[in-house]
Amino acid sequence: MNFRCGLLARFAAAAIAACGLGSVMFASAQQIDMNIVDQPGYQPTPEEAQLSGSYERQEVFFRSTEAPGTVIIDSKNRFLYLVQPNNRAIRYGIGVGREGFQWAGLEKISRKQEWPDWRPPPEMIERQPYLPRFMAGGPGNPLGPRAMYLGHTIYRIHGTNQPQTIGHAVSSGCFRLVDTDIIDLYDRVPVGTKVIIKQAAVL
Repeated sequence: MNFRCGLLARFAAAAIAACGLGSVMFASAQQIDMNIVDQPGYQPTPEEAQLSGSYERQEVFFRSTEAPGTVIIDSKNRFLYLVQPNNRAIRYGIGVGREGFQWAGLEKISRKQEWPDWRPPPEMIERQPYLPRFMAGGPGNPLGPRAMYLGHTIYRIHGTNQPQTIGHAVSSGCFRLVDTDIIDLYDRVPVGTKVIIKQAAVL
């Protein structure tokens, strides 16, 4: 059955009959993830940047042994949690690394920057050779208005000028939030904050 579903996942219409709605949604998301490209210079409208449903910023019940203020990233389900007291957390919808660029680990926020410059990594340029090698920070910059750097890695938690990518695996390993959410998180999280990156679901 798994083999059959794996084959049919390439064809969304056939998957509806063979694997059920959940598999169709997964297959469709994978197809969308592979087709999204960066759009330097694009400035989304406020309506485009307004998330709804589960990816909208919201306070949720969240049982954790981590101290309030800890950031926990659930790559599988595309959520970032900022732990709050009394089994609560602020949950943000995020975009994560595409297949081959997802990772897990324990880091700290080592640096914060407003309106960061963008230098696409070699892997991104290889996939999208039309991209600029450098873009100064500002509206339309793919990193958005804020960035928080993760330890000594090349990865960041940052904004995005592509709100439609939230909930998808599209990046080269960074974690993206819509601009209003990254500004909100940036203002709540100081340098030195503990960040836990998980690929499995957070319970």
